[in-house]
Amino acid sequence: MNSQTFTGASRYVLDAELAQIVNVSMALEMPLLLKGEPGTGKTMLAHAIAESLKMPLIVLNVKSSMKLVEALYQYDTLTRLNDSRFGDSKRDVSNIEDYIRMGKIGQAFVSDVRTVLLIDEIDKADTDFQDDMLDVLDQMEFDIIEIDKTVRAKHRPVIIITSNAKKDLSDPFLGRCNFHHIAFPDPKMMRKIINVHFPDISDTLARNAIAAFYRLREVDGIEKRPATRELINWIRALRADPDFSPKNLAKGDVPYLGVLFKKSQDYQRASNLVSRRRLI
Repeated sequence: MNSQTFTGASRYVLDAELAQIVNVSMALEMPLLLKGEPGTGKTMLAHAIAESLKMPLIVLNVKSSMKLVEALYQYDTLTRLNDSRFGDSKRDVSNIEDYIRMGKIGQAFVSDVRTVLLIDEIDKADTDFQDDMLDVLDQMEFDIIEIDKTVRAKHRPVIIITSNAKKDLSDPFLGRCNFHHIAFPDPKMMRKIINVHFPDISDTLARNAIAAFYRLREVDGIEKRPATRELINWIRALRADPDFSPKNLAKGDVPYLGVLFKKSQDYQRASNLVSRRRLI
């Protein structure tokens, strides 16, 4: 059982339910699967755990075309071929192990200290990748076939897996993880988050910016709604403008929409409403 307890980090606002499932997952040594829309803090949770528990963070960004072996190790055949051709390397070309490079999961296994392993956007991978990956994480070992060697984890990492729920995950996969859905923060929680990032923010700016932000998120037809990171960057932009008055937000004057909306059609919809003062 793991004796370390996660209680939050300097820039991560943690609710009690999420803290419980993180600590239970560490105690049971099970992966924690996080779902929720982009911008709800799934990825940042792994960063916060690593910061709080003073562990290195290793991030595996899953791609749709990724094969599991890439996450475990790579055999650098090209470098070996070049070394054998030109003969100016200090490596021994007859020793294949000199050309084995650990992937992200492999790095977590061979680390001399316990790590936090973030497997980001697992829903991009196919079912075979997902299930085979959890087999490796269950057993805490994998084989390097080129050198007939088994790599066993020195320390079981804290495993955080995120999904944007774009594809359903298999039942066997779900059955081997603990699960938590991170809902988008409500205005009250968002105010706590903003206060962490801007301790000296005025009440007028915080209140009006958050209110305008939530009105903009509810604009009909928006494909990519602004998330917490956009709100934080938007407040930075507002604070950097010496001519901006927070009171204007309550009047429907909403500048810098390009910080909040990253798709042309979303920007245009929001801009049209703002220009007609429809957000008041």
